[in-house]
Amino acid sequence: MTIHFIGAGPGAPDLITVRGRKLIAASPVCLYAGSLVPQEMLRWCPPGARIIDTAPLNLDQIEAEFIAAHEQGLDVARLHSGDLSVWSAMGEQLRRLDRRGIAYTITPGVPSFAAAAAALGRELTLPEVAQSVVLTRTSGRASSMPEGETLAAFARIGATLAVHLSIHALSRVVQELTPHLGGDCPVAIVYRATWPDQRILRGTLSTIEAMVEKEPIERTALIIVGRVLAEEDFRESALYDPEYRRRYRAQE
Repeated sequence: MTIHFIGAGPGAPDLITVRGRKLIAASPVCLYAGSLVPQEMLRWCPPGARIIDTAPLNLDQIEAEFIAAHEQGLDVARLHSGDLSVWSAMGEQLRRLDRRGIAYTITPGVPSFAAAAAALGRELTLPEVAQSVVLTRTSGRASSMPEGETLAAFARIGATLAVHLSIHALSRVVQELTPHLGGDCPVAIVYRATWPDQRILRGTLSTIEAMVEKEPIERTALIIVGRVLAEEDFRESALYDPEYRRRYRAQE
């Protein structure tokens, strides 16, 4: 048997990968993050599948479900929201599976920052404006940030910032970024990207707090900060420049 870790994407059921959907349909056991994975995806489970919401479970209880499925020789679809490469708590599960010699696969999903960028209709990297995107967060109850990984440090390099899991700390985000980016730096908050109740707030570091006070957002939101959100006078990429020589374009 195999535990299939599957990135379910940001919310819209049709944003899961074809591979992910096929694995769900082929697995007689499904463990899913009930607070973030849409219920519609569970319809793809095979008839009679054992379906477990992991939201109320601790790691030991999740491991027990893996062991039970392993003993019965049943494949497991383990659904996480977004993509598994960041803030998925997958690493600690893989470590336990490695210790027990239980096989697993990993299927990536659409990450929330990509879904948010699509909702905003913006590219997060623009020529000579920003060529790097920093995925980060603020310290919270679950874990503190490593020394050196501060918003101020990331702001100083001028990258586009995608600040996750931090809407509750918006004032702290604004306070730490403003001295380095300026109060006029564009900010967008995307609440529940791709879900039916998706909501977007656009402002600047000097205005965004007041906007959120009028339209409160408490969780499941991504804060994106950077000049790319409003820049229009940027240089066009050389990729499609007729004078740019590249191997796939016929040369006269």
